[in-house]
Amino acid sequence: MQQPADSFRVYQPETHLIQLAIFNDKIDPENITVPDESSLFGEVQFYDIPNGIGVDIWLNPDNYYESQFYPDAESDDLLLGLSHTDRQVLEQQTQGLAAIRWTESPFPPDSLQPEEEPLPENTNYDRVKDKMKFDVVVLDPGHGGHDTGAIGHNNILEKKVVLQIAEKVGGYINEHLPDVEVVYTRDDDRFIELEERGRIANRQEGDLFVSIHCNSNHSRQPYGSEVYFLGLERSQTALEVMKRENKVVRADSNVEQKQLSQEELLIYELANSGYISTSERIAGMLEHQFSERAQRRSRGVKQARFVVLYHASMPAVLIETGFISNPNEAQYLTTEYGQNIMASAIFRAIRDYKQQYERNYQLQTE
Repeated sequence: MQQPADSFRVYQPETHLIQLAIFNDKIDPENITVPDESSLFGEVQFYDIPNGIGVDIWLNPDNYYESQFYPDAESDDLLLGLSHTDRQVLEQQTQGLAAIRWTESPFPPDSLQPEEEPLPENTNYDRVKDKMKFDVVVLDPGHGGHDTGAIGHNNILEKKVVLQIAEKVGGYINEHLPDVEVVYTRDDDRFIELEERGRIANRQEGDLFVSIHCNSNHSRQPYGSEVYFLGLERSQTALEVMKRENKVVRADSNVEQKQLSQEELLIYELANSGYISTSERIAGMLEHQFSERAQRRSRGVKQARFVVLYHASMPAVLIETGFISNPNEAQYLTTEYGQNIMASAIFRAIRDYKQQYERNYQLQTE
C-alpha cells in the first residue's frame, strides 16, 4: 500500500474467509500488491466502502488459520498474520457468524437497532450534527432501581455511588462550562434499559456519552480505575467486566445477559470508525486525569463489547471508577472528598476534549 491506513479492522466470519476494512478515503485498490500465487490463499477481492475499502481474502481449502492484522513497525505496510489452528476450533469460533456483504452496504440503517423499533429520523447523528460547538454531554450513571449493580464492601451499592459521582460531574460542568448542556440518562434511583440509555443520548444529540460505573471482584485485593471504549475485548479481565456490565437484573429477579456479537461490532465500527478513534482518545484523556489529577492507580484504557456504548451514536466511553469490593477504595468512593476528586478528574477530561474539539474545528474552517 502506498497510502498509510487511518485505521483498520479484521473479521473472520467463515473458516476460509477473512474480511478486512481499511479506512483511508484516498486508498486505491490498484496500488495494493497481492501475490500472484500462494499456497495459503486464493482469490482476493476489493470493494469500495465509505472512507475506505473492504477486502475479502479466501483461504485455500484444507488450510485452517486464525487471522491477525497489524501494522508493520518499520513501514506503512499492513501485515496479515495467519496462525495454524484446528479445524474444529475454527468452526466453533465462526459458528453463527455471517459475512459482510460489502456490495449491499455493510451497515444498513436498521442494522444497529431491532427491526420493530428503528431509530427516529431525527436521531441520525451524522445528519443532525453539523455544528462547531461541543454543547451536549450525556452522563449515564450505571444500573439503578431493582438493578443494584455491584454490591461492595459493607453492602455498598454501585447504583448509588455512580449516581452521586455523575451528579458531581454535572455540577462541575454547569459551573465551569455554562454553554454545555448536561443530560442524565437517570437522575434518580430508577431502572433504565441498556439500549434506552444510548437512545436517550441520540435523541438529545449528544456530543459525548460517559457511562459511569464501579468495579468489583471476588477478591478484596484489586483496586484502581479503568476506562473502556467500544471494541473487541483483548484480555480475560476485560471480558469479565463486559459480561458484568452487560448483565441486566429484571424486576422479577431474573438475570438477562445482553449479547453483542463480533459481527454487530464490526458493522458498528464500519459505520462509526470516527467515533471509535475519538472514543479511544477521550479514554486516554480520562485515564491521564485519574492518574495525574486524582492520583489513583490506573489500570489502563481497554476495549470491550458494551451494549450501552453500542447504542450511543457518538463518541462514548465507560468508566470503572474503582473497586467497591476493595475496603479502602470502597471507603474512598463513598466519601464526599473521594467523589469530588473523581468527578473533578472526569470533568477535566471533558473540558480538555471540548477545547480540542472546538480548536480543531476552528482550524478546519479558517
